Amino acid sequence: MNIIKKSESIRAGLRKGFQDGTSKMAQRKCYGYDTGPDGELVINPDEAVVVRWIFERYLNGDSLGKIAAGLEEQGILSPTGKPKWNREALNKLLSNEKYTGRVLLQKTISAGGSQVKNDGFMERYLYSDSHKAIVSDEIFRDVQQKKLQRTNQPEKELSIQLFF
Repeated sequence: MNIIKKSESIRAGLRKGFQDGTSKMAQRKCYGYDTGPDGELVINPDEAVVVRWIFERYLNGDSLGKIAAGLEEQGILSPTGKPKWNREALNKLLSNEKYTGRVLLQKTISAGGSQVKNDGFMERYLYSDSHKAIVSDEIFRDVQQKKLQRTNQPEKELSIQLFF
């Protein structure tokens, strides 16, 4: 089998898993969660406290840099185990709908050998009640709105509202 056909076959298999709800990608672990005995996401209580603190600090007006410094002061290691958190990791954490108990698959797609944001080019798949939430829908939406305001682009639509 040539490489192109094999690649197409793999992509088709992934999409089928997205469509029928059997994709293992939905159970991909992120900071705040552990993997349970059946492969399901379960809340890591210590990390969940940190996740809630990050959301709270952002809503209270702290910058990503200030939040990173606060985490370092408290001796809280980053998701990669480093003593310093970076702004990009915090930004991704604050944007991850997984903390609401939902999973959105196919947020990115492969184009020309690199991953790019899927802005409607291909169908995305949302699983609700996939696992227990760490933050409420209200807090998550408020953070997304605040992120938009801080980018100085308030005219942009809050697309995440479509998911709730």
